[in-house]
Amino acid sequence: MMLNVHVTGRRVVATLLDGVLFGFVASALGVQQDNTTYQLSNVSSAGGLWFVLFVFLYYVLLEGLTGRTVGKLITGIRVVDAETGGRPGLLSGIVRTLLRIIDGLVGYLVALIVVVNSKNRRRLGDMAAKTLVVRA
Repeated sequence: MMLNVHVTGRRVVATLLDGVLFGFVASALGVQQDNTTYQLSNVSSAGGLWFVLFVFLYYVLLEGLTGRTVGKLITGIRVVDAETGGRPGLLSGIVRTLLRIIDGLVGYLVALIVVVNSKNRRRLGDMAAKTLVVRA
């Protein structure tokens, strides 16, 4: 099974597109946004909690069950199980999403550095969840 993992540029664009969607959701929930970051220090507010829940479920359900977020769909990439090439599953979706806490540091710079320097262009979340991001 030969999958095209050379999709780093598409991954960056997909992340930006998902971020735009999150901006709309955050605005609708009343979460304050400071230019490029969401101010979740006041997570005790209902809007902040709903926003965190939305982002978590967005990634877990869409990537775990379909392999695609809205950004990935638009850019023509998908997440697959590294062994089978099939859908990752919910556990992989959870692992990938939790590792975004580290991968997402400094505006996803950590993820970008790891992806361009790893075999099969994988971020930490991909390695832990045993997934690949490939052309759809």
